[in-house]
Amino acid sequence: MKKLLLIALLISSFLPAFASGGGTSSKPLTGAYPIVLAHGILGFDDTQGLAGGLVKYWGGLDSYLRSQGVPVLTPGMTAMNDNVLRGNQLKSQINTWMAANGYTKVHIMGHSQGGLTARYMVTNLGMASKVRSITTINSVHRGSPIADIGLAVIPSWLQPFVATVLNMFGRLVYHGGQQDIIVMTRSLTTGAMASFNTSTPNVSTIKYFSYGSKMAWADPIQHPIMVLTYPICWTGGVFNGQGGDNDGVVPVSSQKWGTWMGYPSYGILTTGIDHLEATNLGYWGQNFYDAQGYYLKMATNAKANQ
Repeated sequence: MKKLLLIALLISSFLPAFASGGGTSSKPLTGAYPIVLAHGILGFDDTQGLAGGLVKYWGGLDSYLRSQGVPVLTPGMTAMNDNVLRGNQLKSQINTWMAANGYTKVHIMGHSQGGLTARYMVTNLGMASKVRSITTINSVHRGSPIADIGLAVIPSWLQPFVATVLNMFGRLVYHGGQQDIIVMTRSLTTGAMASFNTSTPNVSTIKYFSYGSKMAWADPIQHPIMVLTYPICWTGGVFNGQGGDNDGVVPVSSQKWGTWMGYPSYGILTTGIDHLEATNLGYWGQNFYDAQGYYLKMATNAKANQ
């Protein structure tokens, strides 16, 4: 009887180790520098969300990364403006967050214009010592033909009127802010981005990675918003030498910066991943690919390179 009791005690003492994968319950991002998720145009801080909190820019990916062992900040910048204004806003929020929590360095993962804003901030605003890596996601590094065409089709004399209407609408949606859709659009043209890249070189102490995606075709079911912009971006990209492959807004060739890390994986029934699905906006993207696994892959790469 004593032998049976002893055996039972030994077995019970080993069960927790087996159940926890050999005795460790460490989360994959434990030990990583905190992550800043920097949104792009028309974006917002996910601590509040949009439409009364119903719409989340990152579709819960910030909460998911936290559950994997790393602190995450989702700063809110002006939805429609250039990288100078947005860069100063990003700097202020990161500094406040780092000081409040005693962080020394962060990784930045920026979507669309958010990647450009992060690049501007570290090169021009004295933040290089506080950032270890910048991962850009579907960013507009070499401009977008959508911006070029958008400005070309609106006569210069009409642009102030269009700006007034759209900026007013933007202030209503985003509860104020220095919204300026013309300034934003001009900053994302191919010409403006060529100048930006010259004045915003990479910082040698920071590691740069880029991820992106593309649509297979203008599928109105999976890509209801990008169904109109995709052919425009394709045509403009072919015309100006950027190529036809795009995510509905940004040519693939424009998404590449630093070390190119590629695309997300998805099944044969998925018609690519568009610009908005890349952030799981409104939880829509996760219907077509493993958004959580994709962002965990990015964050794990950042941790491995810190």
